[in-house]
Amino acid sequence: MSMGRNYRKLWAGNAASNFGDGVSFVAIPLLATALTNDPIAVAGLTAVYSAARFVTVLPIGVFVDRLDRRTLLWVANLIRSLLLVALALLIAGGSGSVMALYVVYTLIGLLETAADNSALSILPSLVGGKELDKANSQISATQLIADEFVGPPLGGLLFATAMALPIAVMGSAYAAAGLFFLAMKGNFQATRPRGPSASLRREVVDGASWLARHRLLRSLAVVSGLASIAYMMPFSILVLFATETLGLNSAEYGVLLAASAIGGLLGSMIVASLRRKIGYAALTTGSLVLGSVSLFATFLTDSPLVAGLALAVYILHAVLFNVSVSSVRQRLVPDVLRGRVNSVLKLFGLAGLAIGAGLGGMFATVFGLAVPFLAGSLLFIVCALLSWQSFRGWTYSPAS
Repeated sequence: MSMGRNYRKLWAGNAASNFGDGVSFVAIPLLATALTNDPIAVAGLTAVYSAARFVTVLPIGVFVDRLDRRTLLWVANLIRSLLLVALALLIAGGSGSVMALYVVYTLIGLLETAADNSALSILPSLVGGKELDKANSQISATQLIADEFVGPPLGGLLFATAMALPIAVMGSAYAAAGLFFLAMKGNFQATRPRGPSASLRREVVDGASWLARHRLLRSLAVVSGLASIAYMMPFSILVLFATETLGLNSAEYGVLLAASAIGGLLGSMIVASLRRKIGYAALTTGSLVLGSVSLFATFLTDSPLVAGLALAVYILHAVLFNVSVSSVRQRLVPDVLRGRVNSVLKLFGLAGLAIGAGLGGMFATVFGLAVPFLAGSLLFIVCALLSWQSFRGWTYSPAS
């Protein structure tokens, strides 16, 4: 069943944007190391990018609820494009600098936060309730292909040709995304109560308060935050585990990551039908158990083949969990609050990633490189128990 022209334009815009993200995954670190050999400056790029997103994610959620979400989507992507084209011109002209890279990369992070939130908030307006799982799974599959299979190797190849080339390609990808979003028809501004607008702070509090009062979504927010910690503990040191424990070289490590993404593609193909058969409670909880099993298997092995299979199962779990939780949230959150609730949940996720990275490094240093996988596995079991408890009493029918 077709989900309509607007959905296809949203999907195409997301695909183009994800392709730009995939190229940046390799190209931005390579550019940083070409501009400076200072490890602190290189590492600080990601730290500043993450910190800026963390600080601004809540107010951005307010603007997603105040403004037309389609407008936010195309404007955010076209500004990203202009920033990257300007950076590419600076690099091509020999005037590129670490400071310019910091400014552009940080602004791109802020715009990415606005675009991602807008896309999540607008999707329920484009497809019927029965199509949400299918739509989320298609978008997830496209993101995996662009982020993991196409973008990164192309980014490396383009950078080897000319430093400015992958930056220009990223700019072109975001421009294409902006044009797809601009071509969507209709007004996608949430209907708000009449009267004077509340302050930014008041609206942030309103969104967080609504989430705090909703038992299921409040619990899933906690589960998502804990799952982010469980994910980042092992993945923050995965490259060291791969090279020192599994004995892989850099090329083989890239193959390991690409092979693991196949699990995500499988997940995107089965998640909609699986949800119809077993429902959201079993799907969400079962995916967390699957994540625990995959990390525990990785903890036990020093075989690259077993680790690759286990990591593919892990990415399978991640797609099942993310699609399930996203669809539940999109069904339950009122349109006028979607941006703010999404932003609070994103805050939980960003905090979890930061905490998980710190714990992963500490556990690996003190106890060994395999221990973060064990810690993540155990935390996923806690998440599964919390998830099952959270869904108790929720009566959504898996056949609907």
